[in-house]
Amino acid sequence: MSGQYWFPNMPIPEIMTALSEWGLNVSNEQLVRPSSDFVVGVYNACLEQVTSISPNVLHKPTQRALASLDDANPDIYNNAISHNIMLYHLTRFATSARIMDFSSRDLSAPEPERTRFILSAFINFVKFAEQCTTFISNVREKSAQVIEEREQVVQELSEVQHKLAVLKAQRAKDEPKCEQLKEENAAVTAQLLAAKEVHTGLTKDIESLKIERAHLQARNETVNSESALLMDNNSRTRSRIVQSPERIRRNIMTMGATAIEDKKAVALHEVKARDLQAKISALVNIEKDVRSCIEQLQTTEKEVQLLEASQKELAELKDSLEYKKVECGELQKKTERVHKQLANAQEKLERAQRHAEEKRQASQQTIERLQREYEKMDVERRDNDKQVEELRMEAGDIECKMAEHLKKSETELNELLTEYWKLRHETEVYMETLANKLNMNVSSD
Repeated sequence: MSGQYWFPNMPIPEIMTALSEWGLNVSNEQLVRPSSDFVVGVYNACLEQVTSISPNVLHKPTQRALASLDDANPDIYNNAISHNIMLYHLTRFATSARIMDFSSRDLSAPEPERTRFILSAFINFVKFAEQCTTFISNVREKSAQVIEEREQVVQELSEVQHKLAVLKAQRAKDEPKCEQLKEENAAVTAQLLAAKEVHTGLTKDIESLKIERAHLQARNETVNSESALLMDNNSRTRSRIVQSPERIRRNIMTMGATAIEDKKAVALHEVKARDLQAKISALVNIEKDVRSCIEQLQTTEKEVQLLEASQKELAELKDSLEYKKVECGELQKKTERVHKQLANAQEKLERAQRHAEEKRQASQQTIERLQREYEKMDVERRDNDKQVEELRMEAGDIECKMAEHLKKSETELNELLTEYWKLRHETEVYMETLANKLNMNVSSD
């Protein structure tokens, strides 16, 4: 049996009365010689009074557990799973009632004294829960709200994880293409740099050839103008001088040679012009290729920017996921702290109630003892008339003592009540402060 009696041991008649108030008719024989089925039924009734958990409520979780088993005949585990689930809830209930050593032996092989002790603890805890119905309902509502928020956070976490998995898959799928595009981008960049160098060299060559062509055209125009002037001078000279066939022949031969040289120079210039035109056409084609390469480079840069934006979005989703995990952990810690504080407040209230009950019982015993002494003295007074006045004086003294003791007891009770209400006020202030920090609405009745 447990070494700590957190609740007074109730006699069998009080246990029967308390159970009958909940619609459970038990006999003295059942409490003196408890059976396994009897204690299971009574314990389940006590559990249902506080938590509303019954075997019918646990039917669906049992079926889900059976459905999750990888076995051809899951029905053979039905009773064992139902027993384990109910034992788990009864153990939690017993722990709340300060029975720390509750086990399956209390269900399968109950002992009379142990059973009465457990029932006393359960009944006192149920009555305490009935007294704190408003506070417990508020705590349950807050717990349900926290559970809903937790489920919502878990759902959001699963959605974020799904999006993250999709993004990872998309990133893994696009990574080879990205590497290929990077390689193509590097190759195109190298080609563009080479083409740019070639384009620069060709541009310089074109400029130099244009300058040379302009010089040649100017020289050709100069030669043509000089030829026209010479022809004019020749015609004027012919009209003035005497005709000399040899001299004319020599002049003709000289002029023919000059004309041939001029024709050769013109043909050479035309060849150079055609070469320049071919180079210009080649440069135009190179320029078109460079433009197409630039367009491809711009397309590649756009794709790289899209990839960087996707990576940035993925990083933001990771940060959001970490933030949600931190929030979920904080909510769990806050819930645990609230449960611990509730347990501490309940423990303090139970200690105050026990202390007040002990004081009340001690005062009642003192009053009964004084009453018995008074009755004894009254009997002696009827037997001995000579000691009437003395007995009256003693009775007066005893009554004064009773009054003083009653007054002292009432004073102690008032002090206990004052301490209790002070403790309760501090508990409500603490709960309100905690609720304000947790951004919860708490109404104190």
